[in-house]
Amino acid sequence: MRISPRLHHAAASLVTALCAAGMCLGIAACGSGNSSSSASSSASASSSASSTKLNKIAGVTATGDPGKKPTVKFHTPMTVQDNTYAVLQQGNGATIKEGDRLCAQGIALNAKDGSQIMSTWEKNTPDCSIVVNKSSTNTAYYDILKGQKVNTTIAFGVNDQNSSGTSYLMVLTIISRAKALTRAEGKAVTDIPANLPKVTLASNGKPSLDLNGYKPDGKLIAQTLIKGDGAAVKATQTVDAQYSGWYADSNGTLHQFDSSWSRGSSAQFSLSQVITGWKNGLTGQTIGSQVLLVIPPDQGYGSTDQTDSTTGKVTIPANSTLYFVVDILYAY
Repeated sequence: MRISPRLHHAAASLVTALCAAGMCLGIAACGSGNSSSSASSSASASSSASSTKLNKIAGVTATGDPGKKPTVKFHTPMTVQDNTYAVLQQGNGATIKEGDRLCAQGIALNAKDGSQIMSTWEKNTPDCSIVVNKSSTNTAYYDILKGQKVNTTIAFGVNDQNSSGTSYLMVLTIISRAKALTRAEGKAVTDIPANLPKVTLASNGKPSLDLNGYKPDGKLIAQTLIKGDGAAVKATQTVDAQYSGWYADSNGTLHQFDSSWSRGSSAQFSLSQVITGWKNGLTGQTIGSQVLLVIPPDQGYGSTDQTDSTTGKVTIPANSTLYFVVDILYAY
């Protein structure tokens, strides 16, 4: 079971709009459901998307200073197809490289009449979820993004399959790039209480957990294990993280019920849409940190069994204390 639902409204979320266009760019889905089946579906979708070829859109232009909100023009009504793009403005900033995290401002323009459906420019709320990674990014989009320069503006065609037949252009302006974290990076914390569960890391950063005789007392524990030097996470932000989660049965045996490490990619979630223990435990932590969370039932799933949506099998028993190790890769 994954811990957070995907953001739902395309007009309000650039992430969702990107995914609607089939270009989630290697971002792991954050929907609820069984981890193994979700991972299988994601792998299948990734394989399919990787073979998609993008065709160029003709007749779309943009003017304005690079890195500023562009003025986009095209003849309306316009027929827009999925898997289409056009580079509207060449950037003048740093070159985008393998492993970069990109922040992009976006505008969605109705293909029927050219009206603006949404924009992140006015409130300065760029989407920073795009990571250029050859192993996980849709190949077609990877080839378009890698080698471009910051302040480049690119339009992508989106033909939504909905009752109203909405089609639009998602116009992205890449405003910054930075090397993306793949695991926690910072200073190891040395004054960790000796009675807490012990975390051991594999060479790639994947954690394993030993309860170390720990007995939960009904209180939330948020113990920093590695202190990152990034900005503090806010309760209103979306977080990109690697994590693993466990519960202990009545015999004290740990059972892992979810792990982004096993799926091969980090997960994104809004702190307003996760269990209370995640929100309370991660708010105030810094980007780059690794945090051990011990979450009591009243800040987790309470007295409700969590079940596999396909088989009905219980994945997390009611009244379980949850244990997570979370690497905070980014927040925005």
